Order: sequence, then C-alpha cells, then structure tokens
Amino acid sequence: MKRTAPLSVAVAVSMAASLAAGVLFTAGTAAAHDRSGASRVDRDLYGTKAPYEPQGRPGHYQKAPKGFAPVFTENVARHGSRAMSDGEDGEAVLTVLGRAQEQGALTDLGARLAPQVRTLLTAASTLGFGNLSARGADEQRQTALRMEQRLPSLFRSIAADGRPVVVETSGVARAVASAGAFTSGLTAGVPALAGSIKAPVTDKNLLYFHKQPQNADYQAYLASDPDLAAVLSGVEHEPRTARAARHAVGRLFRAGFAEALSTEEQVAFARSLHALYSAAPDLSVEAPGVDLTPFLNQDDARWLAYLDDAEEFYQSGPAFSGRTITYRMAGVLLDDLLAQAGARAAGTSGNGAVLRFTHAEEIEPLAVLLGLPGSTEQADADEPYTYRNNPWRGAEVAPMGANIQWDLFADTPADGRPATYLVRMLYNEKETAFKSSCRPVAKGSWFYPLDELKRCLAHS
Repeated sequence: MKRTAPLSVAVAVSMAASLAAGVLFTAGTAAAHDRSGASRVDRDLYGTKAPYEPQGRPGHYQKAPKGFAPVFTENVARHGSRAMSDGEDGEAVLTVLGRAQEQGALTDLGARLAPQVRTLLTAASTLGFGNLSARGADEQRQTALRMEQRLPSLFRSIAADGRPVVVETSGVARAVASAGAFTSGLTAGVPALAGSIKAPVTDKNLLYFHKQPQNADYQAYLASDPDLAAVLSGVEHEPRTARAARHAVGRLFRAGFAEALSTEEQVAFARSLHALYSAAPDLSVEAPGVDLTPFLNQDDARWLAYLDDAEEFYQSGPAFSGRTITYRMAGVLLDDLLAQAGARAAGTSGNGAVLRFTHAEEIEPLAVLLGLPGSTEQADADEPYTYRNNPWRGAEVAPMGANIQWDLFADTPADGRPATYLVRMLYNEKETAFKSSCRPVAKGSWFYPLDELKRCLAHS
C-alpha cells in the first residue's frame, strides 16, 4: 500500500502534540516465538511484508465432536511473498547514496549499501515488480500440503468422487500465481485431485473490492478524508520519526552531508530504506546475498515499521472509533464464506473446496468483520493508534500468505433427522474462535454450528 503524503506542517504539529501526550512505542515488547525461531518482535519489523509463518501446531488440533467428519473446506488467502511494487524506493536510496559518494561522504557502512540495493532491484525487476517470488510460491505450496494433512479424508473423497475444487482470484498476477502454486501443492500431496481442480476464475467484486466502483466512498476516504490525512501526517511528523531518520542517516553518511539533508529528506530516505529492508526477505531466493539488516538498527526499523502499520490500520483495518468505512465493504466476502458453506450443507452445491486468493486490503477488513484476534480495536480520534495502546500488528493480521480457512463438518443423518453442520476456523492455520457473540457447540470447543454463525455474523 502506498504511503500517504503528509499534510501541512501546521496540521502535523497539532497531531504530533496529541501523539506526544502518551508513550507511542516500547522497545521491550515481550517476544512470542513463531515456528522459525524468530520472535514476534522481529517479525513486526517487517509489517505486512513479513514472510508467512504458519501459527498452528501440527498434530495438536482439536478433534471434531464424535460422529462428525469434514465434508467441505474453503479459504481466503493473501498472495505469497512477492517483489516490491516498483523500483521507486530503491532509486530514491541510490540517488542519495550517489550524491554522498561523489562528495566522499559515505561511512564504511554506507559504502556497502548501494551494491545491496542494486542487487535487490535487479532481482525484483527480473522477476517482475509486484510478482510472486519463489519464496511466496513455496509458502502457498506448503500451506496447501498442510491443509491436506489436516483433512486427509476430505481430500481423498473429493478426488474419488470428482467433486469440484473451485479456484477464484482477484485477477492480479501475484494472486493468480499464488493460486497456481497452492493447487500444485494439493496435487503434489494427492495427485488424483488434478481432475477436480477447476481453472481459476477472476472475481474482482469479491477479491479486489477495495478498487471497485461500488466502493467509491472508500476510495474517497483514502484520497481526501481530513481525519485520515491529519492522523497520518501527525504520525509522520511525530518527533520520534525525525530522531529515527536522523539516526539511520547518521550511520550511513558523514556528519556534514547528513546535517545538510533537511528533516523531510532524512525521513523520506529512511522510509525508503525501510521499505527495501522489509522487501528483502520476500526475495530471499532471487537475491540470496542481500541482507539489509545491518543498515537499520532494530529500534529505528521498529519505529519505521510502526509508521507503515499506522497506515494499514487506518486505511484497511479497524481505523477510527464509530466508523465502518474501512471494513464494511468486506461484507461481500463474509457473505460468500457463509453462502458457500450453507450451499454445501443444503445440498445445492457439490463443491469439495472453494479457494480464494486476494490481497492485504481484503484480508484486513475481513479480519475486522470476523472479530479475529488483534484485528478489531479501533482508535479514538483524540488518541491515535500506537503500539502501546492497540494490539494491531501488520505482521500478525496480514503477513504475506495470510489465510482464513473454514472447515465444514457433518454428522450422519439418523431417524429422519437431517445432518448437523459444524464449522471450525483457522487463522494462519491456528484454531481461532469466532467473535464473542458466536456460541461454540460446547465450552472450550473450536467448533460452531453453521446456523449459529449465520446468526452471529450477520452484518448491515
């Protein structure tokens, strides 16, 4: 998502004052470790560009209630890791580095940066800016294999009965490629599925809704909402931003050159450098020798990641208290999840699975509607979102490859009674409760009656 241009200094100063009233940032956040061994704090340095890490524990999923077996599965997945959208940040960094080199103003560390940036840009350009990377394709394949391993009987029956596996995408190249990688993972695990997997179809209204004409009010919000512009300008101009930028610049350039850069130039450079820093892990196969971690220390990287997270929070997340503009448009996707599960239960659909591939701008608002952990807490207009006062983190809510999966289970009809249907939700492959107004089949259960979800997930 593109960074929003700041407003005037006058607006920035007023917002900065309100931000400064509370502690914005805590370096000592407790670290919860993921499967790779990296801490949550480390993943937070990359925001929504963080590579995918499954959050579930294979072999430790709760068993379905006695007599219930899986009959259908569906997902909504963000595309996997990818190249950055364009070369603008790389070119911006190289321009400043070039000027400093001409003046003999690079530090020893600074002199090492340009070759790394050029290598990263070459890798992204060769792959195609914005395209799915090798790491992203593998994220999707491995996620598919784990889906099969969790539901072996379902996928065997889909293959045996020839039931359709429907594939839908936004039509954007990285989403289409993610669908291809995912389905290749399915057929690698169960080759007989090949005949069931349908050709992908594009549905922009469902999977690229943030760009569609029916959501012109949302697009106007991004372009001209005064509250949005003011809060993001205030975050950008908070004194901690200038300090982080000055420190980052001071490590790469000699004092005279660094001091000659205006605060705005220092911040622009630091934010472009962080964008590259965040993108590098996603291109770990195409640019294996690139490591940008030496060029930003963790405190500076974490603050710059917070700036990116603030944009995501206000542009696609829960945003301002009492407003729904950023997430109500995801209702079309929530309705489709309910409709597909309902059609399978009603016998009006023979689909074995429905697989959807989309973007962070769709995952984030859907997470709000579903009440997913860390996704729902809004910010008051007079108390802007910070890491201290809100759990929302891009790396947790919508990393590369983020996915929401619903598994439908049914028992066997008996004595004239129709089958009962239960749904289990996985969020990034972790068993996850539906929002608190939804009642599971039993206390402590991850399984919910389908009819209950139709009730509790109703929205206006």
